[in-house]
Amino acid sequence: MADLDPPASQDEDRQTADRSHDPGSEGARRPPSAKGAPDRQSNNRNRRGRPARGNAPQQNAKPSSGNVPQGRPSRQAYAAIDLGTNNCRLLIARPSGENFVVIDAFSRVVRLGEGLAQTGRLSDEAMDRALSALHVCSDKLKRRNVHLARSVATEACRRASNGDDFIERVRRETGIVLDVISAQEEARLAVLGCHVLLERGEGPAMIFDIGGGSTELVLIETGKAVPRIVDWQSVPWGVVSLTESFPASNAEESDNQRLERYREMRRAVHRSFSDFSMRLKPFRSQGGEDGLRLLGTSGTVTTLASLHLGLPQYDRRAVDGLIVEALAMRDIAKQLSHISPEERQALPCIGRDRAELVVAGCAILETILDLWPAARLGVADRGIREGILRSLMGGARLDQPRALAQREKPL
Repeated sequence: MADLDPPASQDEDRQTADRSHDPGSEGARRPPSAKGAPDRQSNNRNRRGRPARGNAPQQNAKPSSGNVPQGRPSRQAYAAIDLGTNNCRLLIARPSGENFVVIDAFSRVVRLGEGLAQTGRLSDEAMDRALSALHVCSDKLKRRNVHLARSVATEACRRASNGDDFIERVRRETGIVLDVISAQEEARLAVLGCHVLLERGEGPAMIFDIGGGSTELVLIETGKAVPRIVDWQSVPWGVVSLTESFPASNAEESDNQRLERYREMRRAVHRSFSDFSMRLKPFRSQGGEDGLRLLGTSGTVTTLASLHLGLPQYDRRAVDGLIVEALAMRDIAKQLSHISPEERQALPCIGRDRAELVVAGCAILETILDLWPAARLGVADRGIREGILRSLMGGARLDQPRALAQREKPL
């Protein structure tokens, strides 16, 4: 589901042997300020299918019941693969008490959904890129002797007319059985993976995930160890699909042309969320004394948070769990939408691959801030993969009303 991958982890293994997650805690430990970053105390509020062939681990199995094993750390490794419209991501971890420790990770920009908005199909080049990344994932699963894994594919494979053929090709060539999940399951896993980073408070809260091919908004109630989903909406606008649907008119766009294209993007996303916006009306006035709470998990919010901090390069420790003033994020979004692609490329934490896609992400983010006008925005560099791992290790579930039907808004 993730839209933009941090530059430091593109097409390389991340050294994460000592990285740990604390899915049972109410907050996130704040790291020391990154070198060159402004003093955040003045600007931010911080707070703590079928079985695979060969040696591949058991895939898509039902999660175990109960909590993550207590006592001595388990030597069994679990894995989660998230094949999105833009990225292919892998996380391998071992349980450690109520938490888990990541022992290996991999991420690569594969642009699987490139051209999908125009053709309705996955291109041969895009499928080859994704398969190359999945071969790396398959090798890692075998080397790490993974006990249980779940591999999911999202919007690109849901929408593509040749999605099933691609899934079968992946199984045949890599042994990885991809589960094409619904937008509802995508939203559930994202919430499960990052909800612990929400600010403490009363009243409903919103969690969103801006992906490459879709965006999910989930309204939740907190107070228990696992939140309850009150309502949700998915629309097929992500950074790739929105960018391709509103391409630049020419290579030398004027400032006014860039601004108008950005406004068109915002209008399209706003229309898609219009029904959900009406349903949110009675909840907007229910925020506690600290106001509405909002948490985002996506490359868009982590990239903008990096720019807000003035980081010379992406630093997950400085970004994951950060609380940023919403107005500051809006200001950055507006600045990025006005400048040229060359100027965006030159900014740290963006680069060439993200220079165009980040504008669509900004348009989606600003629309979300209109729908849920929180004063602050929480930033999460975690999501679907962490949600999958929690499900596999502890059988965690999110409560939601039976009558809450799947809501996916067409274009």
